[in-house]
Amino acid sequence: MLIKGYDVGPLVPGESLLLHSGFWSNYLLAMCSDGGCAERPVPEWFGEDGADADALSDVLFDPEHWPVFRVPADDGPGAVVIYRNLDGDYGTDYLLTHPGRSCAEQIASWDGDFSGTGLRWHELIRIADSPLPADEGVQDTATRFLLLLPLLTDPDVPETASARLIATLTAVGAPQETVSLAAEHLLAHLTRRSRHDPAWTSPLSGS
Repeated sequence: MLIKGYDVGPLVPGESLLLHSGFWSNYLLAMCSDGGCAERPVPEWFGEDGADADALSDVLFDPEHWPVFRVPADDGPGAVVIYRNLDGDYGTDYLLTHPGRSCAEQIASWDGDFSGTGLRWHELIRIADSPLPADEGVQDTATRFLLLLPLLTDPDVPETASARLIATLTAVGAPQETVSLAAEHLLAHLTRRSRHDPAWTSPLSGS
């Protein structure tokens, strides 16, 4: 597949992988791996296990196939998540697609740490809750929200953020006994990260 504005790598549609056990462990636990958690993050937080996570990581990080997750949005910018599986330079790249523009714009990446610009809470919610059924990509709002979650760089999320995250994690299979813990850790890491650089601005600011 081709994405204008991102001209590297053997890109392949990755949306089918979202249904595989082990995906959310691979995608979200990395945000809690900086040693800041009193408890060690585990796949069981998401209703998965280590074997599932290990098996799917072989697919997600295949240098011959770079999974792409498209999050098209109605009446505004959408997003694209790409597993960048360069040998020795593995990471995740985040792009925005803008109506009326032919090329996507890379705004951030994850290489063991987050770099680039991100989204404010209200911007993340707008994209997550505005699927565009006419376009290929992820339409389920819970899945869209979680794919966008690593882009959150808002240090002042609303009080409703925790409840929204808990409901979303539950929708993708997180068990009741661990979902609150998972949501607490994810939000703590994201909001703490957001405060590290007050100069960060949203790529949608002023748009």
